Amino acid sequence: MPWREQLIQQHRSRVTANTWRERQATQDAVGRELKVNGKTYLNFCSNDYLGLANHPALAAAATDTIQKRGTGAAASHLICGHQDIHQQLENELAAFVGAEKAIAFSTGYMANLAVPQTFLERGDLVLQDRLNHASLIDAGRFCEANLKRYRHLDFAHAQTILLKSNANKKLLTTDGVFSMDGDQAPLHELTEICRQTETLLLIDDAHGFGVLGETGAGSLEQHGIGVGGGVLMLGTLGKAAGSFGAFIAGDAVYIDSLIQRARSYIYTTALPPSIAAATRAAIQIFQTEPERREKLNANIHYFRQAVGDLPLKLLDSKTAIQPILLGDSETALQATSLLQQHGLWITAIRPPTVPEGTARIRITISCEHHQSDLDQLIAALSSDAMRTLTETDQ
Repeated sequence: MPWREQLIQQHRSRVTANTWRERQATQDAVGRELKVNGKTYLNFCSNDYLGLANHPALAAAATDTIQKRGTGAAASHLICGHQDIHQQLENELAAFVGAEKAIAFSTGYMANLAVPQTFLERGDLVLQDRLNHASLIDAGRFCEANLKRYRHLDFAHAQTILLKSNANKKLLTTDGVFSMDGDQAPLHELTEICRQTETLLLIDDAHGFGVLGETGAGSLEQHGIGVGGGVLMLGTLGKAAGSFGAFIAGDAVYIDSLIQRARSYIYTTALPPSIAAATRAAIQIFQTEPERREKLNANIHYFRQAVGDLPLKLLDSKTAIQPILLGDSETALQATSLLQQHGLWITAIRPPTVPEGTARIRITISCEHHQSDLDQLIAALSSDAMRTLTETDQ
């Protein structure tokens, strides 16, 4: 069958299965509210957990740097794109998370690709939690090592696989906070297992960096685990930091190897200097405005307390990610439409992003949300129409 016909059939199949996805063009800045097709909604699906994406300090830092340095870095880091502002950002990121050194990447996807490709060879092992982010899974698939996956959060299963492995080098990768479920990896157990088996551990803390831990340094700080030794940390800068890009932090010997060998770092243009400046401003706010994390945690607690008795399949998450399972994709789309009628923007998450039968709405909470916003959300989830949807799904 010609490619074109195959694509048309795939399109029809996705539409029939309610898994065809459409982009929605928003107008104006995306924050606590967003505007779509001229209508304003309360935004409950952004990853801007601390409300920094529109913070005036980040905007001022970026604008000032554009005036002085232009809009682009003009080259890759190893050519002439690595400016002093990139180095300052990396130094500040390393200091913030308590690591010897850090390296900045253009995206979290590229950062995750870098680690297995740099450190593993044919015959080595990369072991992953079954519900890891797609970028981690792809990183395991694209490298030459053998990829194996352990049951979600099952550290005993991970230990069994590592103990049975004869691989010369082993890497275990896990999300710190799982992006679609909002639950957290058992980092104490995984760290000890990796220590015992001489396995390098990579924590993708995209959804923990900036919001978890006493200072916001992330999941490892929350668990009292240092970044270093056999532990690498990845943090993204486009979520709680309100900016763009990502970084990996750890001992200098690992970071230096990434600088020398990581293809997704070497063969791409460096971050725009204005983005580096905005991110540095965000790191300062992490340290000077802890009340943002406090407000976020208060909002999470308020929401969960209020909906605890509702007939909803609310997953057990203590993070800003609050998913409600609905089962099939059609029901998830109906829930999204219903919530939009209540003035709420919450996206349906469907396969292949999540496994078959686990379509959901993924609510994310920000420190910018007012109690009245949460009350509006809670009222919508308590409505008779929503109850009918959830009862139909059960």
